This record gives sequence, C-alpha cells and structure tokens, in this order.
Amino acid sequence: MSDTYDLIILGSGPGGYVAAIRASQLGLKVAIVERERLGGICLNWGCIPTKALLRTSEINHYLTHASAYGLTAEKVGYDLDAIVDRSRKVAGQLNAGVKGLMKKNKVTVVEGVGAITAPGKLTVTRGDEKVELEAQHIIVATGARARDLPFAKADGERIWTYRHAMVPKVMPTKLLVIGSGAIGVEFASFYSDMGAAVTIVEMLDRILPVEDEEVSAFMQKALEKQKMRILVSSGVEKLEVTGQGVRATLKGGEVAEFSHAIVAIGIVPNTEDIGLEALGVKTSKGQVDTDPYGRTKVAGIYAIGDVTGPPWLAHKASHEGVICVEAIAATLGKYDRKPHAMDKANIPGCTYSRPQVASVGLTEAAAKAAGRKVKVGKFPFIGNGKAIALGEAEGFVKTVFDESSGELIGAHMVGAEVTELIQGYVVARQLETTEAELMQTVFAHPTLSEMMHESVLAAYGRAIHY
Repeated sequence: MSDTYDLIILGSGPGGYVAAIRASQLGLKVAIVERERLGGICLNWGCIPTKALLRTSEINHYLTHASAYGLTAEKVGYDLDAIVDRSRKVAGQLNAGVKGLMKKNKVTVVEGVGAITAPGKLTVTRGDEKVELEAQHIIVATGARARDLPFAKADGERIWTYRHAMVPKVMPTKLLVIGSGAIGVEFASFYSDMGAAVTIVEMLDRILPVEDEEVSAFMQKALEKQKMRILVSSGVEKLEVTGQGVRATLKGGEVAEFSHAIVAIGIVPNTEDIGLEALGVKTSKGQVDTDPYGRTKVAGIYAIGDVTGPPWLAHKASHEGVICVEAIAATLGKYDRKPHAMDKANIPGCTYSRPQVASVGLTEAAAKAAGRKVKVGKFPFIGNGKAIALGEAEGFVKTVFDESSGELIGAHMVGAEVTELIQGYVVARQLETTEAELMQTVFAHPTLSEMMHESVLAAYGRAIHY
C-alpha cells in the first residue's frame, strides 16, 4: 500500500527543501525524496563549500600581502588536505542543519532514486527495495549537473568539473579553466590565489558575458593584473590527457600544456529517467516548461529550480519553491492569497571571485537595446574612504535609471564585498524605488555602501566625493 501525502517533492536542493518547509508551514503533509544528500548540489557541492575554499584563498592572499598592512607573516604555507577537509565540514554542518529542519517541520524524508510512474504516483528505489508514494501534487526539483566537453569527458584526475575541483588531491601548478561564467571565474580566482598559473578560455568576446560590458572589461584587467592569462573569442578544440597533465589545442592552433583543466561550460538539467516523458511533460532542450507558478501542462506536476532553466541560482530556486507551494496550497484551500509570480529581473547575480561581481536588472546595453532612454551613474572605489582604509580601492558601482520615470533599471558592481552590497539595490527594485527615494536615503559613514548613494547621485550630476 502506498504512503499518501498532499505533496511530494523530488529533490532536496535549495528549491526542494525550501518548498517542503513552506508547504509544512501551510499545513500540507509533505514528503521529500533525495537520492544523495539533503541540501542538493548547492549546499554539498556548490554554493557553500566553494565559498569556504574562496575564504581560504582570500586569507592566503592577505597573508602573502601582509606587508601592505604593516604586518609581517613569515613562512606562509598551506595544507591542501586540511583546506578540503574544512570545506567538506562546512557542507556537512549545513547538511545536518537541513536534516534538522526537515524533522522540525515534520517533513518525511525518503532516501532513494525517485521516478513518477503515473499522475499522482511516485516510486522510490533504494537497492532492491521499492517504496510507493502517492500525492495529488508532485514538484520536480531535480536540479542539474555539469556539462562535459563532448570530446573530453571529465575523469576526476586531470580533467575536472566543479565537483572534482572542490576536492583536489593535488594543487594544480598550471591550470586551464574552460568557460568564464561565475563558476569558472570563481575557481580561477581560488587556484590563482593559491599559487597556480591560470589560463581562462572563453568562446564569447568577453569574460562574465552576462554582466555589464564595463564590469567584464574591468574584471579582465583585474585578473590579468593577478597574472592570469585571459583568452576571449577562443575555445578548446582538443583536450588530451598526458602523463604529466593535459595538452590543449586552442582555437587558432596554439597547443599548450597544463597540469589540470576545469570544464565550466554550463550545466545539463536532470530530467532523464524520472518519468516526465511518459507523462507528456513538455521540455525544451531538456528544461521543463512551466508557467510563472511552476505548473507544467500536466495537472498535478510542477517543476522549480535549475531543472526549469536560467538563471541557475540557488536563491531563484528557493523563491520559485515558495511561489509554487503557495499556489498549490491555494488550490487546496490552505492559503487565502494569490502568490506573486517572480520577476526574474529582480534576481541578483553574484560572483565570489577576487574582486567580487554583483548585479541586478538590465545592463546599460540591454536597456538601450530595449529602447529605454537612460541616465547612468558610476562611482569608483578609490573615492570611498572605507574602501581605501580596507586596502580595497579597486572597483566601481554603476547604476542605470530610466530617464523619464527615474526607475532603477539595473545596478552593476565590481569590487570588495559587492555580493553583500547588491541586496540594497534588489530591495529598491522590488519596492519600485526611484532615484528620488535613493537620493534621500541616509547611508552610514564610513561604509562601502556610501558608493551606492554616490552612484545614484552621479547619474544626475550630483556626486559629492568624485
């Protein structure tokens, strides 16, 4: 006999487990199915452990540049096993936290590989055992995995995906990073700060291609100043494992030797073998098609997170989970409001490299391409007292406003701690704030956030400190 629930969630990443908690809060009987570890890729193999690694490389950078702060640090070194162990312990602590949250919210956790066998029915396989579950509503939150090069699949020894790059057995000496999105640039930053000679290869004409063009240009110069080699409008045509490492044939014919290569060319949604095709759930290039509330064309089947397409971000998945569950609860008479569909233009993007990058809304070029007349303000880190005191005077804040309405169309930042600062602009956009309210807001002194104020003022010719 099947176990029956109001809602079953397939996948426990930041979309799935947040959806489960919200569903429980609304009085639904919930089960969540996970084939590996609660928390999914983000918590166990992505967002969190990579930030632990990047914190290590940041401290290593400060130690090796201690003299800039009037300090002396001698015989600076590292223990690679201890670095990896710390990162894994951070992930483990948060995995245990998610387990605690499931217990606290009375969410049933079913371990195993799940597949939807019919509308409202899901089978979980663990070894030789099969568990049958039933629910009127099923959310697919199965996430995505790293995309391999078609001619050189990752082997975990010399050719890595992000997953291998988080648990290195040896520190690369000469590293090739293929792809310059957030994942590629973050790993390039980590390994460069730990002493590896890094080359980044990007097929498009600039690194971090989803960011504002001025941010991309600044980042390329900043990384090159750190002695990274950046090749744009390029590509890897052949990648061979050798006795000493890998040999790459680059676009244009150059052949170069590296100790290791990281492939960061995107992700593939996990939509195979979970029953979607047989049910008639529509997908586009492997991504599940949904409406703004996570509903597919098949009644009772929903999808959220990376499996539904870009932006591939944990916070996007979590918010989609909340929206989807509130829509489901409304149909069950357990929620008396209509949830708001998410505006993807208000989702912040962050890259935790050195320097950091953060943005929300449209770039200047995209705004102009959409026919908007804009006012643009920029303010440099060198004009901010706190940035100078921190020894982090490289970077800028850029704001883009609609000329006629004063709407904040976009904000783009590069420099120290901008991944923390960006939320101010995200809140401003969510509240439909104009330049007037932002100008009248008092920013604490001395803080990095003052640059946000100055950038707004600069868009209207009123910057004070630059």
